[in-house]
Amino acid sequence: MHIPEISSNALQDKVILVTGAGDGIGREAALHYARHGASVILLGRTVKKLEAVYDEIQAAGGPEPAIVPLDMKGATKAHYQGMCATIMDQFGRLDGLLNNAGILGVLSPFAHIDHDSWNDVMQINVTAQFMLTQALLPALQAAPKASVVFTSSGVGRKGRAFWGPYSVSKFATEGLAQVMADEYEGSSLRVNVINPGATRTTMRSRAYPAEDVNKLATPADLMPLYLYLMSDDSAELNGESLDAQG
Repeated sequence: MHIPEISSNALQDKVILVTGAGDGIGREAALHYARHGASVILLGRTVKKLEAVYDEIQAAGGPEPAIVPLDMKGATKAHYQGMCATIMDQFGRLDGLLNNAGILGVLSPFAHIDHDSWNDVMQINVTAQFMLTQALLPALQAAPKASVVFTSSGVGRKGRAFWGPYSVSKFATEGLAQVMADEYEGSSLRVNVINPGATRTTMRSRAYPAEDVNKLATPADLMPLYLYLMSDDSAELNGESLDAQG
């Protein structure tokens, strides 16, 4: 699809939570959301990385962000419910949620998939996304036009040999988003999916260590779609799985 260019203040006064905000695509999305006027809630595992993004947003004159250090591998329902209560207390609503955090796991033949690795990938890439999104529903539904965006992959549409748990987790992500989009069709809440494609990230380098990174898109190259889906310009778009490249 053609991605419309949004105005420089399209996210003014919006409150957007980004998971995996300390690095890669999540970091770039947080910076771009703030640049377009949003108050960004930075969720991630590594405080030092989140603080660096915080400082960069502040230095650029963006709205003061919030930091939520959280390891999604061990987070409980109570953690997510407490987060929702804090957001409601401080902001009164949540206009956007970018479910970006995820892990690759171990690429291996199906016969050699390790049970613990499988569980870790499913916990972070699927279960934690579900628990977080479900817990944040009251804050999302308090917004006049709320957008939830999940992160998928090409291997979440067609399975690929040796991609085991990661591929299956992204099929599950697509399904989770479809269920939500259908349930909330016609409401103030819309749900869509982004497939970033081959991007210059740490996760990509782990999967393809010999690849020439100079031939890959950067996280910044993907931002038009990430911005569009968080803006009111996409208010009528629901239940779509979109490619950030091409």
